[in-house]
Amino acid sequence: MKPIITATELSEIFNQENLVILDARTGKDARENYLQNHIKGARFIDLDKDLAEIGEDAAFGGRHPLPKISKFAETLQNLGISEDSHIVVYDTSNGANAAARCWWMLKSFGVEKVQVLSGGFQTAEKAGIPLKSGEEIFEKTSFILKENWSWPTSTLEEVEKEISENSAIVIDVRDAYRYRGESEPIDLVAGHIPGAINIPFSENLDENGAFLSPEILKEKYQQFLADASPQLNMTKKLIIHCGSGVTACHTILALDYAGFVTLSGAEVPNLYVGSWSEWSRREGKEIAKEV
Repeated sequence: MKPIITATELSEIFNQENLVILDARTGKDARENYLQNHIKGARFIDLDKDLAEIGEDAAFGGRHPLPKISKFAETLQNLGISEDSHIVVYDTSNGANAAARCWWMLKSFGVEKVQVLSGGFQTAEKAGIPLKSGEEIFEKTSFILKENWSWPTSTLEEVEKEISENSAIVIDVRDAYRYRGESEPIDLVAGHIPGAINIPFSENLDENGAFLSPEILKEKYQQFLADASPQLNMTKKLIIHCGSGVTACHTILALDYAGFVTLSGAEVPNLYVGSWSEWSRREGKEIAKEV
C-alpha cells in the first residue's frame, strides 16, 4: 500500500468498514478547531500528548521525544484502532507536520495499512469530503503490545559518531534560513549540526501543498544525495532530522513514497528524534552557521 492517499482516493473508500481517519492537526487551539470542523468520523490525535512524551529538559530527548511504546498502544486502543484498521491521517499543514509523525509511529509500531492525506484537511474540504463538528463516538479496541519501535532511530551520540566517521548522510529538513542560522523561531539557538546537509521538507511538495509524484521525488532525492556525496554508496545510512523529530518524518514518508528505500537497497532512514531542539541545547555541542 502506498503511503500517500489523495482526497479523490479517500472519497472512494470513505464508507469502508475498517477505515479509521485520524486528525493530527497541531497548534494552541488544535482540539477546539477540530471540534469546530473536521472530516466526518475523524478521531483527534494530539501531538504533545499522544505522539510524544515531553520531558523536563529538551537537552535530553528534544521537544518531542517518542512516548513509551506501551503508552502509544494504549492511545491506539482508545482511538479504536486494531491490527486490520486502514488508517488515513491528516493535519492542516499539508501532511507535513504531525500527520507524518503519526504515520511513522504507526508503521514503526507495526500497523501495515497507514496512509497520509496529500494536501491535508484543506484538500479534503475542497474535494467535498463530508465534514462534521463536535465529538465522534467509537468503541475502544484491544491491541497486541509491541516491545520496541521497529523502525530505526539515532541518538545524539550516534549522529555525532556517524558524522565524524563519514559513515552517514545527515539531512536537516528545516527551512533553509533556519539551517543557515539566520534566525531561529522555535529553538534557543540558530544554526545547524556540523556536517549535516539541508534538504527542506518543502521540497517534497508542489505549489499547492500536495506531494510530488513518486517519480519526481525519486529523481530529486537521487540528485540531492549525489550532490551531497559524489562517491555515494547507495547503502550508506541516512539520518533525518528537523527541529524536534516531527517534520523529519515527512521526508522519510516522501522517500518511502518515492520507492527510494527499495531502489537503493537501503533500510528505512534513521530518525534522529531529538533533532536540533536537543543538539542546540546540549552543552558543548558545536553549532555551524552559514551567515
